[in-house]
Amino acid sequence: MPVAVVIDSTAYLPSELVQAHRLTVVPLTVVLNGAEGLEGVETQPADATLALSARRVTATTSRPAPEQFARTYRRLLDAGADGIVSVHISAALSGTVEAARLAAADLDGRVEVVDSRSTGMGLGFPAIAAATAAEAGADLAAVRDAALAAIARTTVWFYVDTLEFLRRGGRINAAEALVGTALSVKPIMHMPDGAIVLREKVRTASRGVARLVDLAVEAADGDDVDLGVHHLAAPQRAEALRAALTERFGDRLHDTYVSEAGAVVAAHAGPGLACVVVHRRPEG
Repeated sequence: MPVAVVIDSTAYLPSELVQAHRLTVVPLTVVLNGAEGLEGVETQPADATLALSARRVTATTSRPAPEQFARTYRRLLDAGADGIVSVHISAALSGTVEAARLAAADLDGRVEVVDSRSTGMGLGFPAIAAATAAEAGADLAAVRDAALAAIARTTVWFYVDTLEFLRRGGRINAAEALVGTALSVKPIMHMPDGAIVLREKVRTASRGVARLVDLAVEAADGDDVDLGVHHLAAPQRAEALRAALTERFGDRLHDTYVSEAGAVVAAHAGPGLACVVVHRRPEG
């Protein structure tokens, strides 16, 4: 049996891709106003959007327990998997990678855990690369290396209406939040080395979308690309972003995946998020 690929629920891959590549998804937990649920199973994006629209809301997230990963790994290995590559949300944002590594430590090197240094399709593209290598018969080390190579070719840019949710969740510091709210500017963020960093500020949402397109083209550096587009309660914004990207990239654009981000990202970014993930295709 080929090497199995495990991801967590923050990849936000379209369900058809999860099925096509036989990916196994381990969900994170979201707690909204005291109500706990597994992301994508018990708690959906709309649940988070509704909760966050209230004047007073508490929204937290938690990693899967190591035992949850251990059960998943044992099940796949018992089913005949030659090994497992487990690709997850940035360790700078979540303890998920740590939990996966704790579980893997008891399995005699049969599980390789990879920190995507990202989330959303920034995690999804490396997972797809790993699964594609596994489907071609690659061994455990080669499947891991396929994920790592894809991480190096993937860049994430995103726009949020406010930095307040990121500040509340501890994903940025108070000083950055203060800069982002001054004069009601709109922040554009990126994730060098897996941490969320304020890149620049724009005045309007439409300018934010336009700037995301410019930054995506710069990140592509002339290469052919696949793109991921995410949103939170902002489908029209996502469609505007997709259309503009399609026009700018032309025949250099291959696959585009559009999906709503889930409750974990919603809890920390807030409604209105627009995100573009650029994956530069390897030559040949």
